This record gives sequence, C-alpha cells and structure tokens, in this order.
Amino acid sequence: MPLGVHSEVGRLRKVMVHRPGLEHARLTPSNVEELLFDDVIWVKRAMEEHDTFSKRMVECGIEVFDAEHLFGQALADPKARDWVWDHILNERMVGPAMSQFARDWIATAEPAHVADLLIGGITPRDIEGGGTVLYEATDPMQMIVPPLPNFIFQRDPSSWLFDGVTLNPMARSARRPESTLVETIYRFHPMFVDTGGVHIWFGGADQDWGRSTIEGGDVQPVSDGLVLLGMSERTTPQALALLARRLFHADAVKVVLGIVLPRSRHYMHLDTVFTMVDRDVASAYIEVVAGAQVWRIRPGDSSDHMVIEKEGMGLFDAVAKHLGVGKLRVISTGGDEFEAEREQWDDGNNLLALEPGVVIAYERNTNTNAKLRRAGIEVIEIPGSELSRGRGGSHCLSCPLERDPAY
Repeated sequence: MPLGVHSEVGRLRKVMVHRPGLEHARLTPSNVEELLFDDVIWVKRAMEEHDTFSKRMVECGIEVFDAEHLFGQALADPKARDWVWDHILNERMVGPAMSQFARDWIATAEPAHVADLLIGGITPRDIEGGGTVLYEATDPMQMIVPPLPNFIFQRDPSSWLFDGVTLNPMARSARRPESTLVETIYRFHPMFVDTGGVHIWFGGADQDWGRSTIEGGDVQPVSDGLVLLGMSERTTPQALALLARRLFHADAVKVVLGIVLPRSRHYMHLDTVFTMVDRDVASAYIEVVAGAQVWRIRPGDSSDHMVIEKEGMGLFDAVAKHLGVGKLRVISTGGDEFEAEREQWDDGNNLLALEPGVVIAYERNTNTNAKLRRAGIEVIEIPGSELSRGRGGSHCLSCPLERDPAY
C-alpha cells in the first residue's frame, strides 16, 4: 500500500516521531517561554518515555521512523543541503558573514551532526571558526539558530490527508522552522522521492502564506468523505478555506467540518479536546467540545465556489451523520470536575489509535483510561511524567504516514 492516511482509526502502518534530544537539553527557565514550551523537562527520563512509546508501536507491527534520522539521511543529498542553507541559514536568518561560513559548514559536516544542530539549536561555539565580531561580542548562550523543542510533536509541522500532505505554515515564529525541516525530508529523502514524490495539498517554504496558518493538531482525516479542521488559536479560517478548496478540487473529500475552539493554550488544537478511538467512538472534553460551533463546508457549483453553512447540530451528531454510523459514542474525560480538568490538561483526550478500538495513552490519566476500558477500548499505557509537561499526548507525538481506511 502506498503512503497515505485515510482515517483516524484504521490500521496504522507507518508513523514518524521525534525522540527528545539536544533541543530539550537547551531549554532553560529564561528561554522556555520564548520557545513555546511549557516547562524545563528531565531530558533523560523524557527520552526513556519516548522510547517506550516507540517500542509499543513497533510491538504492534508499526514501522516507526524518527524525523531527525530521516532529516540527516535526506541531507546526504547535496541538493538538500543547498536547499536547507537557502531556507534556514541564509543571511536574512543568520547574517551575511555567518551565512557564508554556514554554506561551507553544511556542505562538509556530517549530515547527522547538521541535523542534530538544526533541531537542537546552534550557538557560536557549535560552529568552530564561524564566529564573527557580532557573535563573539554576545552572550555565549545566544543562539544563532534557536532550538526546536516542539519538534517532538510531529503531528503539527505536516499532516497527511489521503494521498497527499500539508506542509503547515505555523502560527508562531518559534515553530515555523519545523515545517521547513519536514519539507526537506519529503523533498529529498529516498523513502518519498523513490515512490514518485509527495503530493502537496497546501503550504511550503517557497511561498508567504500570510495569515493562512495551520497546525496538524487541528487536522483530522476521519474518513475518505470527511475531514475535521479545528479553528483554534493556531489555525485560521483562511487556511481552512484554502485547504478545503484544494481537497474539493481533487474530489478527495465530500465535507469539511470546521470546529470553532476557544483561543486558549488549554485547548490549543482540536486533538487536545477530541480524538476518534474507534469507528463510532470518540474521546472528548465535553466542557469545550459539546458547545463548539460547527461549520459545514462542501463543494459549490463551480471549481472555485464552496458552500459554507452553519451546522444545525453539534459536533458529535454532525460527525455521526457524515460518517453514517447512526450515533457517535462519546467517552468524556474521566473523574470529577477537578480531575477531568487535570486530565484534559495532561492529554487524557489526546489519543493515537493504532487500529479500531486500540489506543496509546499516558498512564497518569487513570480516570479517563478506566472509562475507555469500560467502553471496550483497549488502552496501551505509556509513562508520561516528562513528555506530558510539553503539553502533548500520543496523538501530538505522532505523524502517521500510512494508515488504512476504517470504513
């Protein structure tokens, strides 16, 4: 089966993740807010927790690829190194003198070392001999290229929808380089090039996308006929409309449902409050999702015309109607009001389905996991005391590359 993602719960076959690394070791109390990460984490423990996450998927027969390894392998191609220099290490990004030095460095350094530093961040001392008067006069902790701690959340920089991918123009400048890194993988890694290249629905570093920002946590291809798109603090209506139009042009989807979310970090993306866990079962934080405004978008009479209508029902009924499942069973976040709010914050609803009715969840969300099991869902628990401090669960940590249809 070729690469492509045709549902949220069909059998998962290939997935891309990223193990914590140098970028997290360079998180400090003074830069954590600027880098959009919630806390300074214990990196060794976070690595161990992520290793368990990957191991559980491998045990279930899923091929797991690390984005940093793929990025390093893509950089073996001189064209990839030139492209990265032009988009990440150009003089507008690092200054004229450093950019000239960086051209030679990226051409001759080990690709794995380049990948590690472009994700983990570059200080003047990382590129020996590349110092200029400007950098030698600054604080040694001043980053030439800032670290990307949120790269661990592979859901966001790109999103596979059916046989194509979105290269997501992200809302915050601290995260935008992540999309450029994954674009390098899709453009130059043999796994994608040798299969004829990747079809791009939307996005890419060679165009200014203005206010059309989107992040993968707001993108859910529920079935070949239905895509859910959250309109959150990170994903704008402009991006939603542009993506929907491309999908309709290709006759890839019949309906897009746009779900309006509170503009809050607590509910940063749709997948922080709603994920599918089986063909007719969803996990949801009822307090936010039940009252969410839902817009139905469908093709119009011409190729450039779309019909945008307010749904006459809530999200749960709308999803059930367009899936044709009769009624959607909804498993709410577990515990009393206090416990439910805590477990939503700790990603109790942010679940990656490995196949229908089988999900990976953090062990700390005991009440929600118990409710899922009582509803007949198999829950594979992983430790998450450090991973969860970045505010992302198994759904956030994963970018499915190949997933079967579910219907």
